[in-house]
Amino acid sequence: MRIIAGIFKGISLNIVSNVGLESDLRPTTDRVRENIFNILSGGRFDDPLTNARVLDLFSGTGALGIEALSRGASNITFVEKNPKACKLIQKNIDLTGVGTQVRIINTNALALKINSNSPFNLIFLDPPYGKGWGSEALKNAYNTGWIGKNALVVWEENSIQIAPDGFLLVHNKSYGNSKVTFLRAL
Repeated sequence: MRIIAGIFKGISLNIVSNVGLESDLRPTTDRVRENIFNILSGGRFDDPLTNARVLDLFSGTGALGIEALSRGASNITFVEKNPKACKLIQKNIDLTGVGTQVRIINTNALALKINSNSPFNLIFLDPPYGKGWGSEALKNAYNTGWIGKNALVVWEENSIQIAPDGFLLVHNKSYGNSKVTFLRAL
């Protein structure tokens, strides 16, 4: 697993098998991640990456968020409930030297508390497939002030997702077993 483009291009990230998480995490493949970022950089959504405030729910390895930082995001907050995964994210952040632009919250993405900071404008949502947690986490983050108006949501699951209340479906794409749904917060 590597960073595909930007200032950290080519950096190899620590992977789940290095820390005994292979049964707990399903990292986004390099191919799917590259396609997601090609869409984000392709002009369809203006420029959602430059100076973006990114929220990464169900962060896993942190690869999506680190890729966003590599491509111009200003900061990222990772939300991950597995303590071992949080340590893996920290190891991957240490490879880049951007610790001041990062916050790791070790909590369940389904139970975020009220956000006392500015809302985020780019959200990555990569929950465990088929459990229905994505919609629940998205609604909770929206209702607790984590997601800003007009924020772009990139949601990876095993099926195309229906936009929950407060969101508009703007695009979707299939990559084998992975389906990526793009939403706008209203």
